[in-house]
Amino acid sequence: MDNLQAPPDSPETSQGEIETQAISLERALKLLAEGDIELHGLLPWSSNYTFLIAVGDEELKATAVYKPCQGERPLWDFPEGTLAMREVAAYVVSEALGWGLVPPTVLREGPHGVGMVQLYVDVDHEQHYFTFGDRHVEEAQRIAVFDALINNADRKAGHVLEDAQGHIWAIDHGVCFSPEPKLRTVIWDFAGQPIPPDILQALRDLREQMTKRSHLIRALGQLLDQDEIDAMRRRLDRLIAKAKFPQPGPDRHYPWPPI
Repeated sequence: MDNLQAPPDSPETSQGEIETQAISLERALKLLAEGDIELHGLLPWSSNYTFLIAVGDEELKATAVYKPCQGERPLWDFPEGTLAMREVAAYVVSEALGWGLVPPTVLREGPHGVGMVQLYVDVDHEQHYFTFGDRHVEEAQRIAVFDALINNADRKAGHVLEDAQGHIWAIDHGVCFSPEPKLRTVIWDFAGQPIPPDILQALRDLREQMTKRSHLIRALGQLLDQDEIDAMRRRLDRLIAKAKFPQPGPDRHYPWPPI
């Protein structure tokens, strides 16, 4: 994983410099879930309280984003205090699909109460889906299907990031998983086109996982209401049955602002 560092006095460093470490996903999640948190400050462009933090233990240190439940702005169409759990649920679904779209994300206690902690992705924030989307068609197709599946009500261009290694990340999933149709996205490039076979197979594999006793269902059950899980299953069934990218509905289908 990127953005993980050894402390300055670690034997893995050279001449006092901090070196980026390549570690397993399991190790990254453990660090995010159990590491000590140090607040650096609020991120000014967020509509909810979002803190930039350092999270670390004796071996590693990483920059992360912390969104406490008590700092969420109430929304009329989502239950209060649930946005952080929806962020984690989006990560769970991304991993179940095997797509690695969402940075490692956990739900944990923090300095301002329980909240979402997500590995920070270091990117050029002047770049976004509108500037690089045509160079990452496969990733864009996956995000388009992912958003339809989780019913993302706010896929802005600036919520799609490209890191220094060219990996595409999708962030900000607090307003997802509503049982009511709410898909709002800037990625309508593939509307009505056939879903590629590999993406369709990933959806079929996900459907196999959505059994009552599966690890996926147990994980989602700790984050979402049952009606939200059932609605996601219905959306998944429709995507598989139609085998086409969704098309815009009659209501507002773009987020605002779009970036």
